[in-house]
Amino acid sequence: MIPIPTGVRVWLATGHTDMRCGFPSLALRVQEVLKRDAMGGGVFCFRGKRGDLLKIIWHDGQGACLFTKRLERGRFIWPSVAGESVTISPAQLSYLLSGIDWRNPQETQRPTRIG
Repeated sequence: MIPIPTGVRVWLATGHTDMRCGFPSLALRVQEVLKRDAMGGGVFCFRGKRGDLLKIIWHDGQGACLFTKRLERGRFIWPSVAGESVTISPAQLSYLLSGIDWRNPQETQRPTRIG
């Protein structure tokens, strides 16, 4: 998991993104499409067309980071509104990276009483 400090904002770039893009192209997309500063300390997430690949850019104050995650099974849950951005919390990002529906996380197992 990416150690995201408290108070960092996380944006999802809705729609799909060409996953051949590297950091410069994604940072330009943040600036022109999302109207944000890619070097301002926020976390920006982009999803590929198939939905199983995610790229995240983040400037942590020391340098620019580009993270990539591919799910072996399933797809990342993504907002359907195209051309906009959606803000989520760092906890929701953790769910997203785990392949869990970040909009409505559910317990998969209930503890049983022993005794």
